[in-house]
Amino acid sequence: MSKRGWAYFLAMAVIWGIPYLLIRVAVRQLDPGVLVFARTAPAALLLLPFVIYEKQLPTLWKNFKWIAIFGVVEFGVPWYMMATAERHITSSLTSLLICCVPLFSVIGQRIRRTEGHIAPRRYLGLGIGAVGVAFLVGLDLRGGTLTWIAFMMVVCLGYTIGPILLATKLKHVPGPTVVLGATSIVALCWIPWVLFHLPKHVSAETWSSAAVLSIVCTAGAFLVFFELVKDVGATRATVVTYVNTAIAVVLGIVGLHEPLTAGILVGFPFVIIGCIFATSSREPVLVS
Repeated sequence: MSKRGWAYFLAMAVIWGIPYLLIRVAVRQLDPGVLVFARTAPAALLLLPFVIYEKQLPTLWKNFKWIAIFGVVEFGVPWYMMATAERHITSSLTSLLICCVPLFSVIGQRIRRTEGHIAPRRYLGLGIGAVGVAFLVGLDLRGGTLTWIAFMMVVCLGYTIGPILLATKLKHVPGPTVVLGATSIVALCWIPWVLFHLPKHVSAETWSSAAVLSIVCTAGAFLVFFELVKDVGATRATVVTYVNTAIAVVLGIVGLHEPLTAGILVGFPFVIIGCIFATSSREPVLVS
């Protein structure tokens, strides 16, 4: 990748390593559907003035169909599934399962035959990264059930399709316009649910978690992610989930008092090495 691509990549690793901890905190008091609304509505309100100033509302309307589909597969369904799952499984297991996204993405790339030839070193990188992630969570699946694992597989599928839509159907649309449209649509769809699931009491910690999830991890993150996809391609961009996991585990140890295991100490080097190989730019990157 280019230096700019690596900068976007590292920024996304940090920004998307945070949500696992924040979601875990927020769902203690918020219904998962309410949390989806709390993540999307403020982000939409924050971006609206900017999109109006840039006179991009006609562009949003012109591409409404694909923006709406992107919103559903990237925000609407996955975030509800993830928040629900995090009520029952650990943040470490959640981050492990999210690391299926690059593998799904490579499979999708092979089916769609895009981004040119996949070099063996990238397959090797994905494999090394997967081994590192397995070490990071200590191969411990005792905290989950097949139901919640299935929920996370739906999340992974959505996270795989989303970047593909960005790289193909929405590549020409400015990032703020897409994020505004997607978050607005999702927020509006969840309003009826929110009206019947509002909690009686919400702590400042919960509200602050939701605020960071919306402003930093949604509005800010996806603007950076758009640039990352444009710079390195949809498949290579999803490899950021490996580093997300490492950061999520660290935050779990510090914020949620999860144990520091030998798997974590061994897993970090595997994750970093895997990312370097999986994001190799020795082969050409072509995005249709």
